[in-house]
Amino acid sequence: MSFLTAEWNNLAMINYVIDPKILEEYVPPGTVLDFFEGKCYISFIGFLFENVKVLGLKIPFHTDFEEVNLRFYVRRFENGAWKRGAVFISEIVPKFAISFVANTFYNEHYETYPMKHTLKVNDDSREFIYQWKVNDKWNTINVETDKNSIPIEVGSEAEFITEHYFGYNKVSETETIEYQVTHPRWQQYEVTRNTSEIHFEEVYGKEFAFIKDLKPASVFLAVGSKISIEDKRNIKL
Repeated sequence: MSFLTAEWNNLAMINYVIDPKILEEYVPPGTVLDFFEGKCYISFIGFLFENVKVLGLKIPFHTDFEEVNLRFYVRRFENGAWKRGAVFISEIVPKFAISFVANTFYNEHYETYPMKHTLKVNDDSREFIYQWKVNDKWNTINVETDKNSIPIEVGSEAEFITEHYFGYNKVSETETIEYQVTHPRWQQYEVTRNTSEIHFEEVYGKEFAFIKDLKPASVFLAVGSKISIEDKRNIKL
C-alpha cells in the first residue's frame, strides 16, 4: 500500500536558472545536481493537494489544502540507470498536522502558514491565485493561462521540470531518504500573464533573497493528476 495517495492539481510553476554552487550544501549524499541543457534550475510551485489519504485513510479536515514549495533537481545512479528526483528547500501548507507528519517521517522542510486560493475560469482564459501569509504580509502566485490544455513536449524544459519521479532528502553528510512519486504524464496550460508577488527574503531567508531580482526562465501551469507517494527508504553511504 502506498504511504500517501492524493491529487496534485493546477500546479503553477515559476522556474529560475541559478548558479549551481548555491545549491551544493543542499544536495543529498548519493545524488548529483540535474541540469537541463547545461543549466541549473530552481522552481517555485503553488498547487492544490486534494483527496489526501494516508495509508488508505482520510484524515478529517486534512484532505484538501494548498501547498507552495521551492525545489531543485537531482539524479541518482543505481542499478545501471539514472533516477531523476527533486529536493525541497521549503514546503508551505496551512495544516500543522501535514507539516508534522512530513517532517517527522520523511525529513521534509514543511512550515505552516495561513493560506488561500482562487481559481477562475473565464470565456477564453483561466486564472490561478495562491496566497500565503508570512509576518503579516500576503505572498501571491498569480498566473493567467489559455483556457485549453496542451501536451508537454518531449525534450522541452517543461518536461524536465515535471518528469522527476523521486524525492530526496538529506539526513546527514552520509545518509539520504529516498521515496518514489508516481503519476501519469501531465498536460499544461500555457501561461499568458504572470503577476506574482513574493517576499523572498522573508519567506526563504537572505540566502534566497536574490531570486526577487531574477527574471523567470519560464512559467507554466501543469494540469496535474492523481499521485502516490511510496514508503521511504534510507540510503547510507
